[in-house]
Amino acid sequence: MTERWIHTWAAAQQRAQPADLPPVDGPGWALAGATLRQTVRCSLGGPRVRLRVSNAFGDAPLPVVRASVAAPEGGRAGARAVDSDPVPVTFGGRPGTEVPPGALVVSDPVEVPVAAGAHLSATLAFAAGADPGGTTTHPGSRTTSHVVPGDRVDELDLPGAAPIEHWYVLTGVEVPAGEDAGAVVLLGDSLTDGRGSTTDGADRWSDRLLERLLAVGATGTAVLNQGIGGNRVLGDGVGPSALARLDRDVLALGGVRTLVVLEGVNDLGTTAGTPDAQRGAAADLLAGYEQIALRCRARGIAVIGATLLPFGGHDGYDDPGGLREGSRQEVNAQLRTGRVFDALVDLDDALRDPDHPSWLRADVDGGDHLHLSPAGYAELAGAVPLDLLAVRAASDDVVTNHAP
Repeated sequence: MTERWIHTWAAAQQRAQPADLPPVDGPGWALAGATLRQTVRCSLGGPRVRLRVSNAFGDAPLPVVRASVAAPEGGRAGARAVDSDPVPVTFGGRPGTEVPPGALVVSDPVEVPVAAGAHLSATLAFAAGADPGGTTTHPGSRTTSHVVPGDRVDELDLPGAAPIEHWYVLTGVEVPAGEDAGAVVLLGDSLTDGRGSTTDGADRWSDRLLERLLAVGATGTAVLNQGIGGNRVLGDGVGPSALARLDRDVLALGGVRTLVVLEGVNDLGTTAGTPDAQRGAAADLLAGYEQIALRCRARGIAVIGATLLPFGGHDGYDDPGGLREGSRQEVNAQLRTGRVFDALVDLDDALRDPDHPSWLRADVDGGDHLHLSPAGYAELAGAVPLDLLAVRAASDDVVTNHAP
């Protein structure tokens, strides 16, 4: 019987800039002839795993020589060592694989059980001298990875490895699951990516939402963080836009039932603070949301929207005339009508300062008046009613109103 595979972890990908690459002595690709160890947090348990290795932004084949998985030392995020002998990963029965440019390769199943909420270590070794001409990465991992020269996939520890807070080429981990299991994808910008959270602390809002689900026994729901810091709904910038990456980062994932969209602040903040520009930005953003909803409903995926959080006091987005704040208020007002998404979480109402509603509350502000503190991310996750995660998608020609 064919197993039904669901993502237990995922990370949105983008093309690495020079500053995103690991340190390297001399010319050449930073990962050539090197071993890379990364840790990820599984949100859905399973008896075995599969790795998804991506060369989405490469211009030449990505040569993976060998790979392995194991439990990280102490079960910790960002651990350099593993607790037991690494288990080899194969690709079509072979120890390595060559991922074509722009493509994705899924590994064979590996008999390593994982528990919901537990961390997994994945180690990849790359061929020497090879350069894919573009590295696929997730810079905002909030988790330490380790790079060391040579093929050291089988080693428990990697002494001398260089630490770097990025993920590379590993885009997903899957587990087999029953028909009752499903995934919630969080599509967003730096607020979802977790800027201001604790490196190796597993305290992004996706982590806190997972912990809430596990606390009530909802072990059959995966929580997949597809945030990219600086991302926008409409225009490419830091990573492809939400509309451009929707197929790869949402629709192509296994077992997705629900999408939560918390994105749009960067669309308003990077648009000129003039009346005409901001009127257009608000209208365009709402049209972008509608496109996301239409495309997801066609796949039976329910879409939960979130009101945009305040950015009063932020150096750059808070314009003196308050035009961007006016656009934020207009977008939020339209979202509250319930005409765009299948349901709505009013995060603006939950986290704004009641005395200064264009500002975040001081106790959740991460310090720059745009991002949240770890406590703020916990409160954000706490503002999501868990029963909303089971809302059904409307048909693509029906408008629903689940807004509060």
